[in-house]
Amino acid sequence: MQDRVLSLLGLAAKAGRIAAGGFSVEEAVKSRKARLVLIASDAKSNTVKKFTDKCTFYKIPFRFYGSKEALGRAVGRESRACLAVTDRGFADSLLSKLPEDPPEGEKDPDTVR
Repeated sequence: MQDRVLSLLGLAAKAGRIAAGGFSVEEAVKSRKARLVLIASDAKSNTVKKFTDKCTFYKIPFRFYGSKEALGRAVGRESRACLAVTDRGFADSLLSKLPEDPPEGEKDPDTVR
């Protein structure tokens, strides 16, 4: 399953349908262009809290997935703690492949959505 998700992220990046990095993702969420936000399971707790709060407020789905290095490598960049998918088709396809909640221990217990 992991290969399919990362491959789909790579396709979305090549199509220009990804916002990568904290500032870009925050702008995509605030402008409501983001259709899905992916947060790395090893992201710092302040990053996790910031994006879970923003996504909850703006009603944008978010999921925890992979490591910072894996997310960055999937989109052809260095490590990325978060990514926003801006295309509805890619987001829907990714949501169908991702679990609703991360495995135990992969997110900060203080940031339960």
